[in-house]
Order: sequence, then structure tokens, then C-alpha cells
Amino acid sequence: MSFAIICASHSEHILNANLRRSPLLTSGSIPLHVERGAISAAQAYNRALDATSADILIFAHHDVYFPHGWQALLQTRLASLAAQDPNWALFGPFGVALDAAHIGPVWSSSLGQIVGRVPTAPVKVQSFDEMVIILRRSSDLRFDEALPGWHLYGTDIVTQARARGLHAYAGALPTIHNDRYHEVLGTDFDAAYHFLQAKWRDRLPLRSPIVKISRSGLHLLKNRWQNRRSADFRAGMAIGTATPPETLTALCGWSDLAACA
Repeated sequence: MSFAIICASHSEHILNANLRRSPLLTSGSIPLHVERGAISAAQAYNRALDATSADILIFAHHDVYFPHGWQALLQTRLASLAAQDPNWALFGPFGVALDAAHIGPVWSSSLGQIVGRVPTAPVKVQSFDEMVIILRRSSDLRFDEALPGWHLYGTDIVTQARARGLHAYAGALPTIHNDRYHEVLGTDFDAAYHFLQAKWRDRLPLRSPIVKISRSGLHLLKNRWQNRRSADFRAGMAIGTATPPETLTALCGWSDLAACA
């Protein structure tokens, strides 16, 4: 089973300060394929699918950091998953379960804390946080290039899989997301939301990590209102992105995940 890490990046600084510092990349144990200049996440990731041949593709944001031992733990988690579901299609370190529970754990700098319930076994999910999505090439899944921009593709790819009778899972795979604080969601998020509303109308509601996608769309309006009211509180929780990811890893107790594998 071969692996490749895929990243769509517009910033060498962010990439070098985070993802490229991951031990599995500095050691050369897994290759990194970087896509630049795409108009959407779907376009970038489909390009990468066509440009690589690995069995397991790890789509990761450039502000993600994989602690030491992450690859060994991933292989352990995938072996457990294969025993549970030999035809699994997608896996990730953070997702929204079918009962709407958030499955983790991951560190989020924008929230200043570890988020997600720690499962004892892989849990079926209805969406992923896009920070990391692990795709099994043999599933023949591709990202929908009609989906505009850089949001909600983690919900769309899971819904594609489920519509084909395939399954997506999240499991205990500690990961650092050194993401910056966002006060509000932009109109590009709204465009992705409305696209999924129309595309998956017969499967609504769907719960993304950010907001419930409903037929009425009132949850998007509610989310925007809540974000405005809580902006100062959330800004106070965020720690900024200047802290080295190795420091965050140590503070989380994740300096050597190989011990968990």
C-alpha cells in the first residue's frame, strides 16, 4: 500500500512553516505533491489524482502538521478500518458522525483547543473538515469540479461516496491544524452552501463541521448571526499561527504517536 500527500497551496511560507516540517515529509517516507494556481479545491485535487499513482491519497491543507509517528498510526487505523469494512472509501482525523457528533481529536489554533470526540473504533461520518481527507484510490471517487471555491468539498465527497453505497470514516488520528482565526464566512462559502443545497436536495439535511445544510437555508443565516455575536469571544480563544507546530504537538502530548500505533 503506497501513500502520497496532496496539498493545494498559495503560500510557500505557510507550507514551509507547517506541512513541510512534518517528520514523515522531512524523512522522505511519503512524497508530497503540491498543486498551485487552481480555481477550486476540486480542480486542484483532481489534477493531483491524475498526476499521482499512490493507493492512498492524503489531501492536506498547507497549515496542517503531522506529528512524529503519524504515518505508523495511520497504517494501524487503516488496518483496523479494513477489518471493519474491507471496501472503505474515505477516512479522516476529523469528521461529523451520522448522529452529528464531532469525531477527532485534532488541535485547532483558530479555536485554541483540541476538538472532537476520541472514538475507540472508526466511526461512519457524513462530512469531513477539509484539513485532511484520506481517499482510497480504488474507490474511484473524484471531486466535483462544478462545486465552486474552497469550501464544503469534504461534505460533498462523503455524500458522493454514500450515494454510491460506499462509506467514510473518522478515527483517532491526532493532527495539528495551525489555522488562522476567521471572523466570518465569506460569500464564497455561501456559494458552496447553495451549490450543495441544490445538488443534494433529496439527501438534506447534511451536517458539515461548520453549519447544517438544510433545504430552507436558514441555518446559514443563523450561523452568520452567531458568528457576528461571538466574534470577540472566538478571537480571544484563538492563539494565532506563530507558535511552531512542534510546540503545539508537545503541548497536546502528541510528540510520538508511534507509541499508539
